[in-house]
Amino acid sequence: MPSKPTALKRRTTLTLPADSLQQAQKIAHARRVNLSTVISEVISAGLNLESARHRRTQILDNYRKAFAAFSPDELAILDGVILETDGVILEKTKSSSKRHP
Repeated sequence: MPSKPTALKRRTTLTLPADSLQQAQKIAHARRVNLSTVISEVISAGLNLESARHRRTQILDNYRKAFAAFSPDELAILDGVILETDGVILEKTKSSSKRHP
């Protein structure tokens, strides 16, 4: 079975809040791993969350930009709402009221 590729590592010094360091030490002790492993995993998880947050923000911004030029009536039509000529809503089409899994 091929071995898992290891990430390049660098040694550095960090200044951490005492309570966070103590929590990390407790986790390391309970899991019987070194403190560096716990800190590395926590940093990786935090960076993944930040990356996901950034992607969500980008998607929402792109969505807003794509639909910014539409009027409220045009957005209603895109949503499947049928409008009268004076702008009063008659009905919503069946396809737009369906829930997709």
